Amino acid sequence: MSELFDFALALGDDALIAAQRLGEWTSRAPEMEEDIALANIALDQLGAARLLLTYAGELEGAGRDEDALAYLRGDREFRNCLLVELPNGDFAVTMAKLFFLAAYQLPLYTALSGCADERLAAIGAKARKESAYHLDHGSLWVKRLGDGTDESHRRMQDAVDQVWPYTHELFTADPAAPVDPATLRADFDAVVSAVLDEATLTRPADGWAPGGGRAGVHTEHLSYLLAEMQVLHRAHPGAKW
Repeated sequence: MSELFDFALALGDDALIAAQRLGEWTSRAPEMEEDIALANIALDQLGAARLLLTYAGELEGAGRDEDALAYLRGDREFRNCLLVELPNGDFAVTMAKLFFLAAYQLPLYTALSGCADERLAAIGAKARKESAYHLDHGSLWVKRLGDGTDESHRRMQDAVDQVWPYTHELFTADPAAPVDPATLRADFDAVVSAVLDEATLTRPADGWAPGGGRAGVHTEHLSYLLAEMQVLHRAHPGAKW
């Protein structure tokens, strides 16, 4: 049961922190349509986070609901991958993060929809449809920027180079999990290679591979993100609206 709790918590934390980061683009995106699109993707991630954290709380059996898990844990208690907590940077960095995350989440949720756990299977079946849109959206922007002007190409390549090392943590083997992340790597690589080729971008060489997020070891960026995300709940514990 502990393994199932850890798995649901990690996926829920990925989605929650991704939602918070994408929400920072509200009113700041380069186009009005993109402003709405990023807000919708953030809401999709938040919806998945709510389902996963609610289930994680039930599995834990300690009386913690989705709000307690989201707002009353410190950074060392979060199990999200480092990729989602990285600052947004410029628009190219955000699109690189979105693209890589969606290229991982789509095969993950697809595999999850067929797992033996009925709750996780239902969550996977719902989330995979949303992840397909996220992947399409991120792919279009990577290709648009990569195969655009000299300046947009440079920025998109820089973003891919910057974010790429953080993708390796996503595929750390966990044979006991409902879906072993290591089994998703081939699908991820195929999608990423095809999009980068079309975008006239170069896939970075594998080398430095930061990790630790699944064990609660994070970058300094997560602490600042949580301070902003949790401040109201902590300032007014138990408040009712």
